[in-house]
Amino acid sequence: MNVLAISGSLRAVSSNTAVLHAAVLVAPPPMRVTLYTGLDTLPWFNPDRDGDDDIPAPVAALRREVGAADGVLISSPEYAHAIPGALKNALEWLVRSPAMVGKPVALLNTSLMAAVAQAQLVDVLGTMSARVVPAACLTVPVSGRPRTPDEIATNGEYASPLRAALRAFASAIQRGSA
Repeated sequence: MNVLAISGSLRAVSSNTAVLHAAVLVAPPPMRVTLYTGLDTLPWFNPDRDGDDDIPAPVAALRREVGAADGVLISSPEYAHAIPGALKNALEWLVRSPAMVGKPVALLNTSLMAAVAQAQLVDVLGTMSARVVPAACLTVPVSGRPRTPDEIATNGEYASPLRAALRAFASAIQRGSA
């Protein structure tokens, strides 16, 4: 079971990216979590370039990776009371693609104050016909306390709920329903 993990943060030292790296470490077998690393390479969404003949290479790669995944795991901060622009841009490039249709999605964040972005992600993903798995959505409250992926993966306060969310996600993927 292949899960593509997308961090909504472009920061070099991001708690959201650290949580996704921790998910790689604690994912239950047979789940394999792979981090998407091309968020900062995507051009700004332009509907004129979203035709069959003019898809930018980074966009085609994103669509392939999402399409090949059994599920998508997104961990996103909230900026200015909204989804970060780079993540929203990636989602906009996926709208016309069938890659997200019916795709199970789990949402993580690292701050209890990211509720607005989470709600917006649920709304946007629903519009895209993705299937958000509520039992696999989780806040791992490490924001403001820099943690390495190893620290998150070995600290029961963070690792236990993360493992439980990933098990719920794996179950939903296997069942084919959210």
